[in-house]
Amino acid sequence: MFIIIHSLVTSVSLTALESQNTTTQHFVTEFVLLGFPGRGEMQNVFFSFILVVYLLTLLGNGVIVCVVKWDKRLHTPMYIFLGNFAFLEIWYISSTVPNMLVNILSETKTISFTGCFLQFYFFFSLGTTECFFLSVMAYERYLAICRPLHYPSIMTGKLCVVLVCVCWVSGFLCYPVPIVLISQLPFCGPNIIEHFVCDPGPLFALACIPAPSTEFICYTFNSLIIFGPFLSILGSYTLVLRAVLRVPSGAGRTKAFSTCGSHLMVVSLFYGTLMVMYVSPTSGNPTGMQIITLVYSAVTPLLNPLIYSLRNKDMKDALKKALGLRTNQN
Repeated sequence: MFIIIHSLVTSVSLTALESQNTTTQHFVTEFVLLGFPGRGEMQNVFFSFILVVYLLTLLGNGVIVCVVKWDKRLHTPMYIFLGNFAFLEIWYISSTVPNMLVNILSETKTISFTGCFLQFYFFFSLGTTECFFLSVMAYERYLAICRPLHYPSIMTGKLCVVLVCVCWVSGFLCYPVPIVLISQLPFCGPNIIEHFVCDPGPLFALACIPAPSTEFICYTFNSLIIFGPFLSILGSYTLVLRAVLRVPSGAGRTKAFSTCGSHLMVVSLFYGTLMVMYVSPTSGNPTGMQIITLVYSAVTPLLNPLIYSLRNKDMKDALKKALGLRTNQN
């Protein structure tokens, strides 16, 4: 009888201890984002550079959104996608940079547990939406170049709206599962992230227990999101290249390439840095991880409006018209 009572007491004690350990493991209520290395003047340089990039990105993409909305000549599927893409870039860079700027000036450099995962969700959801938009824009260019006679009947206004909605909704529906799984991991300390954003790699490293199944699910999501749209873009432009090479005149080939050159540059810039970040072993090199993340999270949204506006005649004419400048009429 004594043995039975002792067993019950021991079982209850172990259960209480496990409950206490679980509570302790989830005790972390905030994380510390170390941000960029360096102190004093170096931090001021980082702050000034990122602030200028942020303001120029808001200005450049905001101008594209307004021009596409105001100029009726740009109310075509290509520019509707471009306008939404520019609008997306504004929110994409805003999901990380304001907190980054505050973090540089802060002495504590802390972010709440909830705030960390909210930033994680919006940053990755908006990045996923960007991947989908790049894929849809490549498909639109494929139809315009390879199926010019069927283009008006396929790429209707209704389909354009549907594709825009699918990109936005799908982008925000992809990451709730990984976010919930990672947020349920026990974080009992330390809570220091050697990054300026809440990224899954550093978060997995801070978990108190290994979570191979959660890591597998998250990296599977990342692989599908990165390589799925990329293969779609690659397929679209393979067909475009084959069709363009069949054009007999050099002028015709040049014109065809110019219509999709801007998009190819944006795809190369975004996916180039994203795949380097995903494929290369950057987890052991925090500085390299920070630089690459900074490129595709802040620098790329700045360059995209410049690429589209400087390489696209219709966009340049619309910008000149909006600014009250004369355009050359052919």
